[in-house]
Amino acid sequence: MKLSIGIVGLPNVGKSTLFNALLKKQVADAANYPFCTIEPNVGIVEVPDERLPILAKIVKTEKIVPAAVEFYDIAGIVKGASEGEGLGNKFLSHIREVSAIVHVVRLFDDPNVIHVANKVDPKSDMETIDAELILADLETLSKQKEPRGNADKKEHIRYAIIQRFKSELNKGVPARNVVVTDEEIQIIRELNLLTLKPVIYAFNVSEEQLSSKEETIKKIQSLGINTNWLFFNAKLENDVLALSAQEQKEYLNQYGLEDTGLNRLIKKSYEILGLVSFLTAGVIEAKAWTITKGTLAPQAAGTIHTDFEKKFIKADIVTYDDFVACEGWVKARETGKVVSAGKDYMMKDGDVVEFKVGS
Repeated sequence: MKLSIGIVGLPNVGKSTLFNALLKKQVADAANYPFCTIEPNVGIVEVPDERLPILAKIVKTEKIVPAAVEFYDIAGIVKGASEGEGLGNKFLSHIREVSAIVHVVRLFDDPNVIHVANKVDPKSDMETIDAELILADLETLSKQKEPRGNADKKEHIRYAIIQRFKSELNKGVPARNVVVTDEEIQIIRELNLLTLKPVIYAFNVSEEQLSSKEETIKKIQSLGINTNWLFFNAKLENDVLALSAQEQKEYLNQYGLEDTGLNRLIKKSYEILGLVSFLTAGVIEAKAWTITKGTLAPQAAGTIHTDFEKKFIKADIVTYDDFVACEGWVKARETGKVVSAGKDYMMKDGDVVEFKVGS
């Protein structure tokens, strides 16, 4: 499953600095997975997973293949972008392609870094981006034609849902905050509304703000953001990648951080999109596979190869902890830790799996 994240924000908030750190992380990570820069504004980096090296050691393989995240560095959004200002429609088309949005907000104050509005006002900055995305969605909805008299019931239901979204968007309510059923969301999902995508707010702070953790958290919460946010220092994210793992840990500890902002961002992306990873471990490779929560075993098999879903027979599954404790498949089977799961089995994060498929 492809996980793509769009990094958006006003100009000069630290988007590109964050993205450059992601590209450095690509080069710094010595994992055997197909990472690359597809375009100057797109990069793919690994999902941090400390379980894979341990699995690799147990099954005696040197090849580790983490799950991956695709990041888009989308051009700075300015007021009027929905009407073509700045790069206008170009940034909108890029955002439509992603699974979630990371909205970078400037919290730091630095006279040497020009602000597009000539003052640092995070609440106003957030409202500017939200307003442009809402206006773009309203334009999308306005293009939907009212069903003719001979249209079927489904078309009339669809149009009624569209009208409800239009009404809420006109009040400044993003599509993701409109109260609708899952079925209604599925009906409107084809329109790929920008404000329907989940958002993570990433606040770019100064080193002083990074050190004053409690005060910075209060400032962020005063903006009305209670969930799906994190803060980071863009410069630190670039600097820390040049250090060894132990040096990184010591450096981050100075600021009371357990992990880099980049890794926290990737983990938060998994969380808001409802994603988990199942694992495969053999002499060829130890690999993580991304699926949505609630995926059944045959569909999980299909992420490895489409034929596996069609020809699925069963799945031998052991929890990661049991696999490690038993030091591999042999003892896990001998001690009854391996479950033989059928088509109704719902995959869990950390399941170590061997799929059995027909010919």
